[in-house]
Amino acid sequence: MALLEVTNLRKEFGGVIANDNVSLRVEKGEIIGLIGPNGAGKTTLFNCIVGYLKPDKGRVRFKDEDITALKPFQTNRKGIARTFQLMKVIADLTVLGNVMVGSFCRTDNRRIARDKSLEVLEFLELQEYSNAYPTELPIATQKMIELARALATKPELLMLDEMAAGLNPKETEKMVALIRRIHSEKEITLFLIEHIMEVVMSISERIIVLDGGKKIVEGPPKEVAEDKRVIKAYLGERYVKG
Repeated sequence: MALLEVTNLRKEFGGVIANDNVSLRVEKGEIIGLIGPNGAGKTTLFNCIVGYLKPDKGRVRFKDEDITALKPFQTNRKGIARTFQLMKVIADLTVLGNVMVGSFCRTDNRRIARDKSLEVLEFLELQEYSNAYPTELPIATQKMIELARALATKPELLMLDEMAAGLNPKETEKMVALIRRIHSEKEITLFLIEHIMEVVMSISERIIVLDGGKKIVEGPPKEVAEDKRVIKAYLGERYVKG
């Protein structure tokens, strides 16, 4: 039984097909990368999985339970958390307050939520910012705050949408190390969208490629990088030669 299974998922916007009969499986403990050119349907697929969008066709199953019709707060309680390409930090809450929003997914007790949130901040080495406001902090730190809030929900599956976008090389290296640490120490299954090939190719055990809403290739990073369809649709000869 796969942790996550998507079957023949289709999503259309006014005649434009964003996801065209996409099927995939994510096994417990994997790190799966999702790549493709802009407009390939990657974020739409994430949104359909977690419930921000309702698929026009197809099914989404999590731990062998049909979650296709569930809303985001319901899929979150089932054990799926996600971050966003465009960050969604809450500007008028402190860093600790932002993370506590995630903790309240698992408890109504404010003291417990605070303690659990502080644990997450310590794990991410963000405790020094607990009383700061997110918009006062650098973009890299804001991304970490959103990640902390997602972790505070205690997910079994964490879906990351371009966590390295906008980061400099040093920040990117730190983010990759952190993602690996979350996977190994927290034992969380990871499903990530990423445009920086050096990141996704180095961290993923398996890669799924979308183009024009369709899944065109799936396999280990090395095989995907050498696939002519992927080179033509997305990577380009320059990446392969490099």
